[in-house]
This record gives sequence, C-alpha cells and structure tokens, in this order.
Amino acid sequence: MDCIFCKIIKGEIPSTKVYEDEKILAFKDINPMAPVHVLVIPKEHIPSCDGITAQNSAVVAHIFENIPEIAKKCGCTNGYRVITNCGDDAKQSVKHLHFHILGGKSLPENMG
Repeated sequence: MDCIFCKIIKGEIPSTKVYEDEKILAFKDINPMAPVHVLVIPKEHIPSCDGITAQNSAVVAHIFENIPEIAKKCGCTNGYRVITNCGDDAKQSVKHLHFHILGGKSLPENMG
C-alpha cells in the first residue's frame, strides 16, 4: 500500500507526534492552517468516512474520545475546530481517514 499516513504510522516517514496509543496517532500537519493544526488518524487503514462500518466504527469513537485531550495538550484552551474531508469533491488529499484539529486563535467562520 502506498498510503503516506500508513507509512507515518510504520515510522517510515517522520512526523511530529503529539499523541499515540494502540489505535490512533496524532501529529502536527506539515502545512498548518492555524497555530494548532493536528491530524488524528486511525492506525487501521480506513480510506474515508465512506469506509466506516459497524466493524471499525469503534476506532472513530476512540478518536473523538481523545480529541479533547489532544486539543488541550496542544494549547487549544478557548475552543477548536474538527474537520474531515470525504472524497474528491471535498478535496480529500490523503485517502486515509483523518481528522484535522484546528485552533490556537479565533478561526474565521468560512475556514474548513
């Protein structure tokens, strides 16, 4: 598989990790759109929201259970935004389910 996020998970491509456990990895985006811009990904390859099933949806719940602590650890003390893109029309650039945490400043309404 030629998935950049799978390679990051395997340690083949470096990243600036901010959180990791047995199911998920969170790391800083290399092209941040805000002072805090972290990507949270499942370690299991799920291509997008369209690939979420009854068999793998627990990892998505696990991501959302951990997002508040990840955001707080990264300095988002006055709110943050969580975004995901699904498919080509939404400009999903990496076909591995991922959630962007954006914060660290007051964000514009039309961002995301």
